[in-house]
Amino acid sequence: MASELLPLVAAIIGLGVVAQVLGDRYQVPSIIFLIIAGLALGPISGLVLPSRIVGQETFGDALPAIVGLSVAIIVFEGAFHLRIEKLREAPSETIRLITVGAGIALVGTALTVRFVLGAAWNVAFLIGALLVATGPTVITPILDIVPVRNRVEAALETEGIVNDVTAAILAVVVFEAVIHDEASVAVLSEGFVVRLGVGVFVGLLIAGLLYYGLRIVDLSPGNAPRNARLLVLAGALVAYGLADTFRAEAGIAAVATAGLIMGNLDLPYMEDIADFKGDITLLVLSFVFIALAALLRFQDVARLGVGGLIVVAVVALLIRPGLVFLSTVGSRFTTEEKLFMSFVGPRGIIPASVATLFAVELQATGQEETATLLVGTVFLVILVTVAFEGGFARQIAEYLDVIPMRVIIVGGGTVGRTLARRLEDRGENVVIIENDEEIVELARGEDHTVHIGDGSDVDVLQSAGADNARILVAATGDDDVNLLVSQLANSRFDVETVVSRVNNQNNVEPFEDLGVSTISPTDATAEAIDDLIERPALAKWTSGIGESGDVQEIEVTADTLIGRTVAEIGPELPGNCLIALVARDGDVQVPHGDFTLERGDRITLLGDHDAVRDAMSFCHPDR
Repeated sequence: MASELLPLVAAIIGLGVVAQVLGDRYQVPSIIFLIIAGLALGPISGLVLPSRIVGQETFGDALPAIVGLSVAIIVFEGAFHLRIEKLREAPSETIRLITVGAGIALVGTALTVRFVLGAAWNVAFLIGALLVATGPTVITPILDIVPVRNRVEAALETEGIVNDVTAAILAVVVFEAVIHDEASVAVLSEGFVVRLGVGVFVGLLIAGLLYYGLRIVDLSPGNAPRNARLLVLAGALVAYGLADTFRAEAGIAAVATAGLIMGNLDLPYMEDIADFKGDITLLVLSFVFIALAALLRFQDVARLGVGGLIVVAVVALLIRPGLVFLSTVGSRFTTEEKLFMSFVGPRGIIPASVATLFAVELQATGQEETATLLVGTVFLVILVTVAFEGGFARQIAEYLDVIPMRVIIVGGGTVGRTLARRLEDRGENVVIIENDEEIVELARGEDHTVHIGDGSDVDVLQSAGADNARILVAATGDDDVNLLVSQLANSRFDVETVVSRVNNQNNVEPFEDLGVSTISPTDATAEAIDDLIERPALAKWTSGIGESGDVQEIEVTADTLIGRTVAEIGPELPGNCLIALVARDGDVQVPHGDFTLERGDRITLLGDHDAVRDAMSFCHPDR
């Protein structure tokens, strides 16, 4: 048996890697190719061969342990990359999505399954509990290729991670009611709270021990990065196993808690940990998703008939939009962003893995019909939502126009990365183009989005999003490259604003002939020195721009400001912030108190960093 299993596992891992490469190549979530590979090894192979290549007997009794540990690594990885500062982009909406939204998904799906498919109430709520989860395994790949605004990304990522935990624990509690026929609300509620509490406690405990081990204990200097990587990986597995020992499925909450805490602590070797853990997660995800898809039986899905398709339609087209719009009432989300969130909510690894494990146990107890209904419904929803919502996510985003205009920086050196950091700090969607592998790794280590390639190549610029770029900055140390990039930005992509670094003062004229704004290191240095001599107070203040102080220009779109004077608006702005300049029809002026703002005016806000950012949202609510 081992001699047959080894090449099969190797083949599954190989197919998983190919799926990841194809996903990157064609800019679609790799989970689509993983499902295709799984179906090919499982039900499709069973149609053309005497027996399917991968079946229920392939992994035997080891399947629950394999799936459990794999899910632990996947959930830990997703939580590890969830930053607290990103959650601040949409905190109230996120809370409503994971509470009100999850409740609507649970009840709505259960009612649909009950009345459309005729399932028993406890089975209907079991399916509803599983389909609460979206999950980072499907959401993160989508957001990697669809660069939406931070608030949308934060809401979707948090919903995916938290609802993975919620769905897993809730499903186990309801499953006990299915097996033991215990449907008491009090019993179910107690089981959910206990599992969640055990998971959170164990997660906090493991995170604390790991932090102590990494920050306080002196790891051997020569092997410290490697030891850090291994400690974090082992910690995730221990958290899962320890919590699961106390209560089944408490491990999911434990790894989510530990990952969230660890990811937001100031850990040494953070870059090494993230890279190593990310690679492990990709391999694990590839293996487990292919394996689970291979276990699907087409007859389980076919038995659902038209009713199954009705369930999918209701879940995807009615319940999902309903919970999104109710959860985001009164928020800063635009209607288009709400629609995007409504139609991009595919289900992923948690429903697939837990449903498969439940089906095995149901079959063992003689409940074959219930197992068929469970697996068929869950996998049909997964297959359809992944294929359509995952596969067409970018087209949906482009149709709804929710991808913010990009800022492309060609050149990821010190200048390019410093500029990217400042732009990203104020919410710009920045992509760096760089072909030096060392610089690429350095930029990615600083959490920048990097597109690998030659920035003077048309195809590279296009794949990096130049068609949707508002600003392009040529920031390399080679003036010839910068000039060619500027020419392409103007002639081929019609970028609104093109700025170039000019390293040699004698080369400024060719850039200006193209209408390109230029920055010369010589002139910039001379102006900075002049400011220090003639305007020391201003120079001192501007040196803190982006940190303590800030200056930002933004278009006025708020209806409450149109037709009002600067004197009237001033007291309503956040403290320590004022309107310094107004640009209208190409003219720029310092506004007096009686100056009346019009729609489309671009105002320059000056003041404390946080006050300016709040004022930007006040003046341009849709930003």
